Amino acid sequence: MITFEKAYRLMMRAAAPHGETETVSLMEAGGRVLAEDIYSDVDMPPFNKSAMDGYACRREDLDSPMQIIETIPAGHEPEKRLGPGQCAEIMTGAMVPEGADTVVMVEHTELREGKVLVTRKSGKDNICRLAEDVARGDRVLERGTIISPAEAAVLAAVGTSSVPVARKPVLGIIPTGSELVEPDQEPGRAFIRNSNSYQLYLQIERAGFDPRYFGIAEDSPGAIASIIETNTGEVDVYLLSGGVSMGDYDFVPGVLRDKGYRLLFEKVAIKPGKPTVFGESENGYVFGLPGNPVSTFVIFEVLVRPFCCALMGTEYRPRKVRAILPDGLKRRKSVRLSHIPVRFTGSGSVEIVEYHGSAHIHAYTMADGFIAVPVGTELIEEGSPVEVTLV
Repeated sequence: MITFEKAYRLMMRAAAPHGETETVSLMEAGGRVLAEDIYSDVDMPPFNKSAMDGYACRREDLDSPMQIIETIPAGHEPEKRLGPGQCAEIMTGAMVPEGADTVVMVEHTELREGKVLVTRKSGKDNICRLAEDVARGDRVLERGTIISPAEAAVLAAVGTSSVPVARKPVLGIIPTGSELVEPDQEPGRAFIRNSNSYQLYLQIERAGFDPRYFGIAEDSPGAIASIIETNTGEVDVYLLSGGVSMGDYDFVPGVLRDKGYRLLFEKVAIKPGKPTVFGESENGYVFGLPGNPVSTFVIFEVLVRPFCCALMGTEYRPRKVRAILPDGLKRRKSVRLSHIPVRFTGSGSVEIVEYHGSAHIHAYTMADGFIAVPVGTELIEEGSPVEVTLV
């Protein structure tokens, strides 16, 4: 058994970005990984722009009534240059006329006898200056950036409507176990429904990867090997669930070796998920995941997801928040890194969700995330801060 940290290092060293790219429309780019640096073809703002509805003025004239010489809507160029004692009515987003060095908010003015009088002065000029955000030619987004709504706005602003992105890694799901039946079947005595595959499928989609489901493999080396052989070349990473422990019917590690995979680790000091397997071959990569659904869920989030992000040339950064654990936590054994489901209770606090072990996936329907309890930590004091990984 190796530490989680060592397993992570071994895994990430093996992650060779595939380098394959494609082009998608901006509307389809959400969650994708940029395959090229993006540079701006314009200044932003492209002109001195009013940040307010109000009056464009010369600061030296603010103590005296000013004559309005034009109205400037957004999308129209000013027609006149301001002279002494003059101002222009201006709308938010409109081009500031030459001669003006400040915009006074309309709320800070009054109209008296057709002239503008400033009733309240501000230290702000309320002008967004030419290129103060981005200059033409600046790199605005780096290769490897995951595209979120903010990045989409930047891409649109610099005219990138066709976006170069990394190809999504294809993950092939193979549940193993002669006791498994599909959800639409009534399980007989000694059978259970296959839940891992559907959980993994949605986790893969949520992470921005491409899932493929290959059906249940019964507990025999031949059945497992057959599915792998049939689909080799179609996937980047296989995810096998079940059959990875020490029982007489846990055939997965042996089958993987027979199929040419070099196994970098087979047991990790993590809870849940100890009997996790990872290997590589000339045909791609494989994770052997424990059969219990919470183990599968957690291992996907902490190992599979960062690994597959690396295949696309980016780094996975899970969303984490700090919170208080009012009741603290005690555990009897501390030889493994433990992941405990929690939910928010308000006022920046979390509580531990009732959790019966790695088969109790229902606990995660009530959880907002999990906390990681390090090796060697047997007690978290009441009221201690904890870091919550959101799921």
